[in-house]
Formats: sequence, structure tokens, C-alpha cells
Amino acid sequence: MIPFDAILAALIPVFVLILGGHVMKRTGFPGEEFWVPAERITYYVLFPALLVHNLAAAPLTSTQLGPFALVLAGSVLAVTCGLLLARRWLAVGDPAFTSVMQGGIRFNTYVGLAAAQALFGTDGLTLAAVVIAVLIPLINVLCVVTLSHYGSAGQLGWGSLLRGLASNPLILACLTGILLNVTGIGLPWGSRDVLEIIGRAALPLGLLAVGAGLNAGAIRGNRRAIVMVSMVKLVVLPLIVAGGARLLGLPPAATAIAVLFAALPTAPSAYILARQMGGDSQLMAGLLTLQTVAAVLTLPLMLALLV
Repeated sequence: MIPFDAILAALIPVFVLILGGHVMKRTGFPGEEFWVPAERITYYVLFPALLVHNLAAAPLTSTQLGPFALVLAGSVLAVTCGLLLARRWLAVGDPAFTSVMQGGIRFNTYVGLAAAQALFGTDGLTLAAVVIAVLIPLINVLCVVTLSHYGSAGQLGWGSLLRGLASNPLILACLTGILLNVTGIGLPWGSRDVLEIIGRAALPLGLLAVGAGLNAGAIRGNRRAIVMVSMVKLVVLPLIVAGGARLLGLPPAATAIAVLFAALPTAPSAYILARQMGGDSQLMAGLLTLQTVAAVLTLPLMLALLV
């Protein structure tokens, strides 16, 4: 079990940076035009560099990938089925349900990687990269299928979905790092230091961007749905993951990272997808904001109680 004060000490800097990004955006510093390119360079360059650097030299055989992946994927599928069954009880329309689904299973990669590094260093980043490689394709498929069926923008072809997954920079980075690792090629000469330097900028800039995207006014919408889905994401999903980890006998570090990613708030990309595919973007913004704020309390509590 990780001491609660150690969890707080590791996570406080993460949430301070998120708060800093929110304050910067609200005060207009360094300017509205800064945030979009900052998010793009973080998503397409900085985070991929961080993932390739850590996965290429990681001891992947020690992470019990099979049971680890089963716990991660099984928990997400369980919550997906639960939300589908609870759809009528939630009393939301079809577009709103797409945001309910995204808010219940998506996770904020930026916060997860920063927290994993703060808590477990390089080993934490390696396990976090495995989580990304397993869950991002699965969650994207589930969310896009839900949006295609319930959203107001019509059906999305499987070709578009597959192209989106195949061009996702985080998935490509994970696959590249794993390929360099398992083939024994490793990082080419000189690239290790370059990737390390680039990757150092990913976490602080990514967390600032998360804070800049928060919108407190969006919480005033469908409060019942926002609160209930946030409970599912921040409390129920971590409980399911912890139970699965104990059932399959995952080692402590793998259990901690699995619970950490389950307890993360939903991702900013969910809002963009809701707008593009006819989901309820206002509800999605409310879920994103409330979950990020609530995670300041729930994330350390879940880790302290379940790990």
C-alpha cells in the first residue's frame, strides 16, 4: 500500500500545473493563439517522443502483459455494458448518451503519464505506455461506434475509424517503441538523448493545456447525468479494476498503474469528437470539467484505498 502522504506529494504538482494552465487561460497569458499549437505539438511530437523513449528500452517481459491487458480491457468493457444497460434510467437523449459513454470510459493521457512518472518514475511510465497501447484503440472503437449509432451526425464508416486509429500518434509511438524493444534493435545511436530531452517537455505542457481547456460554466447543464457518470468513471471503474487485478494476481506496481488510469478524469479529445460526430458537446464539457476538478480528491483516495 502506498502511504497517502506520498500519493499527495506526488500528485499535488500535477494538479498545480493544471490549475496554472486554467489561470493562464483565464488571464489571457500568453494569449489565446498559444493553446491550439501547444496542444498540437504536445500530441503529435512531445508525447510520442516520451512513449518511444520509454518503451524501446523497457523490460516488457516483467510487466505480465497478458493479465495486465485483460484487467484493463475487461474493466472498460464491463463499464461499457453497464452504461448501455443504464441508458434508460439515466433519462438522456441519444446525443447526450454518447457523451455519457465517453465520460465513463475515456481517460486523460496527459494526467495519467504525469501521475505515473511522479509515483513510480521510469517503471511507471513504461506501464503507462502499455495501458495506452491496450486501451486507446479499444476505447476509440467503442466511443466512435457509440457516436455513429446515437450521434446526430450519421454513420461513420469503418474505413474512417481504422484510418483514425492507424494515424493516432500515441498508438504509433507505442507500436514503434514496442517493435524496437522486442526486435532488439533499440533506439538508434544518438536518438535516446534527443527523445529524452523532447519528452521532458511533454508532461508540463500537456498539463497546462488540460487546465486551459476547463470550463466551469458547462457544469450547469445536465447535472444529474454529469454527477452520475463522474461517479462511474472516478469510483466504480477503479473498483472494478482493483477487483480484477486482485483476482488475476497482478503485481503491486501493475495494480497501481491500472487503478490510476481507471481513476483518471475523461479526456479533452472527447469534447472534440462530440462536436465532430453529433454528440452533446456541452454535456461533454461539463463532464470533462467536473471530473478533472473532482479527481483532485478522488484520485489520491482511490490509490490509497485500492492499491
